[in-house]
Amino acid sequence: MQIADTAAIVTGGASGLGGATAKALAAKGARVFALDLGPAIQNAEQVEGISYVETDVTDPDQVRSGVETAASSGVPLRTVVNCAGIGPSARILSKRGAHDLDLFRKVVEINLIGTFNVVTVAAEAIAKTEPLADDQRGVMINTASVAAYDGQIGQVAYSASKGGIVGLTLPAARDLASQGIRVMTIAPGIVDTPMLATVSDEFRAGLAAGVPFPKRLARPDEYAQLAIDIVEHDYLNGEVIRLDGSLRMAPR
Repeated sequence: MQIADTAAIVTGGASGLGGATAKALAAKGARVFALDLGPAIQNAEQVEGISYVETDVTDPDQVRSGVETAASSGVPLRTVVNCAGIGPSARILSKRGAHDLDLFRKVVEINLIGTFNVVTVAAEAIAKTEPLADDQRGVMINTASVAAYDGQIGQVAYSASKGGIVGLTLPAARDLASQGIRVMTIAPGIVDTPMLATVSDEFRAGLAAGVPFPKRLARPDEYAQLAIDIVEHDYLNGEVIRLDGSLRMAPR
């Protein structure tokens, strides 16, 4: 599918995986709408071709407004990449007591329900566009994690939310096939994003040493490159691709 002269939505598009993907899509000629929270947008780099839209993915009204902004841009909305998410750590039982239910609910609401919210609203908009070759109208790319498969101690909420994204991939692709919309998921391993900026070099080196090959952390632009490949490869649908250097996470 051609990227140039189309509109694209990237949630969490002000930094990290979303920021890299927004830039990559803009470089390909897309008009990108980066949906993110206000504080993230304030710190975002201003890039030609990217418009920042303050949006909380858990708020249906804000998501609908953001999607309508992209859909009314004058070029067809074809691409949605969901990168918005959080990853707090907490054990089911710890010295501090039981896992906070509100924290579990918040992680699932942002990572899983927020993704589904964007997919649903955006699919409705993409379905109204003129079909391309093979009756294709667009593509959705969601972000899971290797934690969906081998979550570590303290990742119960995060792993559950990302496992949900893995689980919705195939049925979502089947649901939207009649509309000409593909659905794919990327499951990254350990990526060098702003979330890791506060840890020590020693700790980062330890994380990198656990990756079989290449023995380093992944870069956000590598996620973005894969997202571009998925958009352009029309026969990729209903699948989860691990981007992890063959990493399999240990319990801790």
